[in-house]
Amino acid sequence: MQGQSGNESTADIDLLIKGAVGGNADAFGRLHDMYVDRVYRHVYYRVGNTEDTEDLTQQVFIRAWQAIGRYKKTSSPFLAWLMRISHNLVIDFYRSKKDKVYLGSETVANNSDFSPERAAELNFHQQQLRRAILQLPSEQQQVILMSFIEGFSYAEIAASLGKTEGAIRVTQHRALKKMRHILEEDKGID
Repeated sequence: MQGQSGNESTADIDLLIKGAVGGNADAFGRLHDMYVDRVYRHVYYRVGNTEDTEDLTQQVFIRAWQAIGRYKKTSSPFLAWLMRISHNLVIDFYRSKKDKVYLGSETVANNSDFSPERAAELNFHQQQLRRAILQLPSEQQQVILMSFIEGFSYAEIAASLGKTEGAIRVTQHRALKKMRHILEEDKGID
């Protein structure tokens, strides 16, 4: 998978979006290449299963292509629109699985610079964090992932979710408090 090269200016991205909205498949293909890694990472963090993540990521871009003609530029970036589509698909995915949660043994960090012991420890902590995030209500999951995994600002998250920045701050605060409680409970069990 290719990712965003970082060479594109906001004006270039706006031109690609305008082209895609007008039905230009090449422009949409370039947008796909720019954002596929971020969408994949966002979905993977929610489902934790490579096969399902690949399927859902593909579905995000299929739905985006189908809806691109109705896309309207707002204060939130194009990526936030893609994240909203991915969020809805993940919710549909879990509904279809009847709350079966994938918390497989796949690792998010795979760095050969770490010793096997350190890699195992990092994987353990990542899985604990994923479990804690997955126990949050859907909106709190979305805010945490958009803020800490994708690096969106409060304003971008608010625009994407149709909320105020204050509401996003409150949601994030509540989510972090709940995650802290979940992680503390997990420590007490061990």
